[in-house]
Amino acid sequence: MIALKKKQNIWLVFLVVVFISNYSLYNTGLGLSILPAETAGVVVGSLLDFIIVIPVLFMLYKRKFSVKQAIVLSASGCIAARFIIPIDHLQPFVAVTWAGFAVEGALIVIEVVFVTTLVYYMPKILRDVRVSALPDIFSFPEAVEKHAPKYSIIQLLCTDLLVLYYGFASWKRRERGGLSLHKNSSYIAFHMMMIHAIVIETIGIHWWLHDKSIILSILLLILNVYSVLFFIADMQAVRLNPIYATNDSLYVSLGLMKRATICFANIEKIEEDPELLKEKLSKDTIDFIARDFGEAYPQVMLRMKEPVEVTFMLGFKKSYNNVAIKADQVHELKELLQQGMENNEG
Repeated sequence: MIALKKKQNIWLVFLVVVFISNYSLYNTGLGLSILPAETAGVVVGSLLDFIIVIPVLFMLYKRKFSVKQAIVLSASGCIAARFIIPIDHLQPFVAVTWAGFAVEGALIVIEVVFVTTLVYYMPKILRDVRVSALPDIFSFPEAVEKHAPKYSIIQLLCTDLLVLYYGFASWKRRERGGLSLHKNSSYIAFHMMMIHAIVIETIGIHWWLHDKSIILSILLLILNVYSVLFFIADMQAVRLNPIYATNDSLYVSLGLMKRATICFANIEKIEEDPELLKEKLSKDTIDFIARDFGEAYPQVMLRMKEPVEVTFMLGFKKSYNNVAIKADQVHELKELLQQGMENNEG
């Protein structure tokens, strides 16, 4: 695993070297001093780096290859070249960079179409959420996947809608019955501390930065406002979504950050050894442990027969072989798991 990570990092190093080399060539005294009088050939080489070499290196680093990603990266390379290579040298090839803007513009139009599609299907989505017995943090994304196209912009918007809902519209809701994850931890206190820190930082840095760069100060203000809203929404999501169980599955989430549906029939073993649970969690273990100021250890470790899929913020998904959980009602959690496994044997 470590050797594989090192190989991936090599591609990242190559990418950074290629980018810095091209940037230095046109934007430093040393680079300009070695440029030939006729720069057409050099510019062609730089364009090939931005349009082909850097995208390929990035995909090798991420180990993800797709036609869509290649097109987006190449178009982004065209745009980057437009800003990095001086127009005096780029003039004969400026049409190539405009092609990058055209592709990105077309992709934005397509994304807007997808967002419009989501808005079109929103009544059906909300209807499914209302009739579902599942917690909203599970039923809403499930309804979105059922009705709307499965694209990254949809997943991003889905997350933002949940942030807005839990940040503004969830305050009159009562907490569901179930096993909570946060009450015996410093999770809420930590979030409150982060909110206070962001507010103080916004007041102090915003006014100082306002005189330096008004655009940067506004961007920072927007980012900080969203960060505060997200922390508030995450606290509400944790409070309103305790562990929920059906006859065949366990629904566990930690705010807006991560959630998973665990089938009782897929649980191979419940690990309860205190010494083992205090060991460092392996990379194939996902934990649902509320943040605490001190050390926090799981109370149970679920060994899965097959990897369980965990959904993170923005819709990113990854599979894990083990699930570590720390609940406020530990005995009830163990009983729930044992009963669920017994009822779903065979």
